[in-house]
Amino acid sequence: MTAPAQVVQLTCPNCGSPLRAQIITFVDATQQPQLKSYLLSGQMNAAPCATCGNVAMIAAPLIYHDAEKQLFLVFFPQQVNARPEEQERFIGEATSFLMRSLPADLPKGYILSPKRFLTLNSLIEAVLEADGITKEMIDRQRSQIDLISQLAESYDQNPEGFDALVESRKADIDDAIFTMLDAFVASARQSGREESIAMLTGLRDRLADLVGYEGPAGEEGAEDDVDMAAVVDRMVSVEDEELEQAIVELRPAIDYEFFELLTERIDAAAQAGEADEAARLTVRRDTILATVERMDREARELFDAGAQLLRETMASPDSEATLRENASKINDAFLLVLEANQAAAARAGEAAIAEQLNTIRNQALAILEESLPPEERFINQLLNAETPQDATKLLRSNLAMINTPLVRRMNEMADELEKGGQPEVGARLRQLAREAGAMLF
Repeated sequence: MTAPAQVVQLTCPNCGSPLRAQIITFVDATQQPQLKSYLLSGQMNAAPCATCGNVAMIAAPLIYHDAEKQLFLVFFPQQVNARPEEQERFIGEATSFLMRSLPADLPKGYILSPKRFLTLNSLIEAVLEADGITKEMIDRQRSQIDLISQLAESYDQNPEGFDALVESRKADIDDAIFTMLDAFVASARQSGREESIAMLTGLRDRLADLVGYEGPAGEEGAEDDVDMAAVVDRMVSVEDEELEQAIVELRPAIDYEFFELLTERIDAAAQAGEADEAARLTVRRDTILATVERMDREARELFDAGAQLLRETMASPDSEATLRENASKINDAFLLVLEANQAAAARAGEAAIAEQLNTIRNQALAILEESLPPEERFINQLLNAETPQDATKLLRSNLAMINTPLVRRMNEMADELEKGGQPEVGARLRQLAREAGAMLF
């Protein structure tokens, strides 16, 4: 089920300027994953004022549905003052529609007993918990956001006290704080809020100087290092049969700016009378967009499946048995979900949860290795060696394993790793392949 957004005309409560806003009352996580993202990021039913920058939150009822996770959640803000019969009618219409529209083979019992929430935050917590993110992890993130708010307020309004505040909270300022700041800067950049960009960037740089942080974002975000013109050049010139692989390699750079620049090239070709080139670029743009949407949808499905398996495994009295029953679902997406939750649990000080997740990770890796052919199992052992010297020793102590097919497979896997965005691991494996090849003679 999808429901169109209602467009309303409002007045900014801060400066009185007129503004238009969209009100969304139904989110179907399966059919509208972008709306789920808006909900979780706090952007849903938010009306930013273009004049003063104030963001007004609109009180509106909300139904959240996720067929895969069997969630049917309802929130009625108190400000709406809806009578009980009005609430029941609103829920009943959604219930009837879902009962009619969902495929016959899907379970529907959960729709008949919607879970109601008194606050939007509690509904969001239920959504996150279904994704494998615990309340403790959410509380930890909130405390980090509170800390960033304190730092931003001091940096902007009380700069003379900023250094002392940082010193008093130094133990709480970790990589996650800088990751959040980078995300806030990116969000401000997307919405064109120049003052926020300047303030947040200055805050991040000053904070990094004071605590000695030298993370990957460094002086500017990784996005700033992307030569977008070069990305567009590559994507419009690559052969059709190589396009999908190029999209995989450059996916992080294929964003709104990319499509905006490509559209400018299409318009320029059309204005120059190059109709054939404009048509070719239009087809290529549409193909890239369709491919990106398909890849993103497939990735979401993989990560949702990984989160579901992780929840089942954590709840199982025999985690290894559960993993073995679902061995076909143990993949990179599952391991990424697991490792993200493990890191979050460690940051939140949840030692028991982190240890449980570490045990599950080791069990999953062992099951994966058991399913590999002997040569790939040996290659994994080489890659997992602590140092290059240890890997070389492992090669020399297993001379019976070294043959031409093994060396060929090592080079093939090195190619796969490099194309899959892991060039350093691929280079290490290629070096080991050279060492193994030399041992054949």
